[in-house]
Amino acid sequence: MTTSKQELSRSAASSEQVASHVAGTAARPQPAPRILRRILALDDFEDAARRVIPRPIFGYVAGGTETNASLRANRAAWDEIAFVPKTLVDTSGRTHKTTLFGQTYDAPFGIAPMGGTAMAAYQGDLVLARAAAAANVPMILSGASLTPLERVRQAGPTTWFQAYLPGEAGLITQLVERVARAGYDTFVPTVDGPVAANRENNVRSGFNTPLRPSLRLAWDGITRPRWLFGMLLRTLWLDGMPHFENMGRRVPFISRTEERELGRRDKLSWKHLELIRRLWKGRLVVKGILDRDDARIARESGADGIIVSNHGGRQLDGAVAPLRVLPGISAQAGGMTVMMDSGVRRGTDVLKALALGAQFVFIGRPFLFAAAIAGEPGVRHAIKLLQDEIDRDMALLGIEVLAEMRRELLTTARGPAFLEK
Repeated sequence: MTTSKQELSRSAASSEQVASHVAGTAARPQPAPRILRRILALDDFEDAARRVIPRPIFGYVAGGTETNASLRANRAAWDEIAFVPKTLVDTSGRTHKTTLFGQTYDAPFGIAPMGGTAMAAYQGDLVLARAAAAANVPMILSGASLTPLERVRQAGPTTWFQAYLPGEAGLITQLVERVARAGYDTFVPTVDGPVAANRENNVRSGFNTPLRPSLRLAWDGITRPRWLFGMLLRTLWLDGMPHFENMGRRVPFISRTEERELGRRDKLSWKHLELIRRLWKGRLVVKGILDRDDARIARESGADGIIVSNHGGRQLDGAVAPLRVLPGISAQAGGMTVMMDSGVRRGTDVLKALALGAQFVFIGRPFLFAAAIAGEPGVRHAIKLLQDEIDRDMALLGIEVLAEMRRELLTTARGPAFLEK
């Protein structure tokens, strides 16, 4: 949660431990690629990545589902809120450090789980984990990732693990035990994907998991030589064929005949969350909540936190933007930590979310695009851009600590109001 000045020093030791780990394990810092000079905001990464990532993979990452209505709504919601800043306030001592589950992070945001990272960037999961740890922010590894979860946790001690789970007690138990053995402290089951979404954009762009070899795919790779040589061929030469490692049977990244096994996710229910709570000794965060009653049930089932999310507009098309339901869900939270993702792109977005009841936010696509165009330096650049925006915006709003970011600093800009509880 956001903290007062007195609370900021309580977990300094743990922050120092993370910094020490990163200093001891990270490679020598790479020089920043020239392309980053033209990247001034998170949205800039998308246009740059479009020229680097092959069409099928870019379409998979950037797209939503069906008509992309939820994808558009996630961004539109932010513009309906305006700030009412305070003036003549001494903000020279401002800080955006944030305490979450007893751990102090250097910013109120982290990196959301994304399954396509290592398809777009060389060792993309490791790149995100290392960059997040270096910046002392959390990164959530997707269960649909191409890198073994054990290796990612070793590379980044601030990494959490996200899981897509079937409603089968035996498989849930196996995964929970594996994640615990790997040293993770936060387990994040995603609950808004009982079936595969109707991602028509994947079909139109030629994307499939695994990727199917074809002349079109070959042409898409040839026309993106930075990706072909810097990601695909480099990966195959140094690491071998990537596989989906952390969800069901291992399946190669590229295959003519293999199919991924999703399991019976439509059988997943609250009784399985209660099972996870009994098995998992660390922090339990439920991702994909949009209904206030679901938030209450999650709390009663033992969740330590929830992430209010519509999966970045990638599941049910027409699902409400998380920002619109955030105040009501926050009111149901009790002592449970409330976080959100979906559509966050600017420092002002982060601050609006905090004012409406979130204690932390997560951002996905821009960090993946940053990794694709510039590796770890790109991700670090993206993190710093957002940190700088938050710092600047706090001064302009007249606040010194994030706990001062309250609903009284907001008003409705246009359209129907949704600032009420």
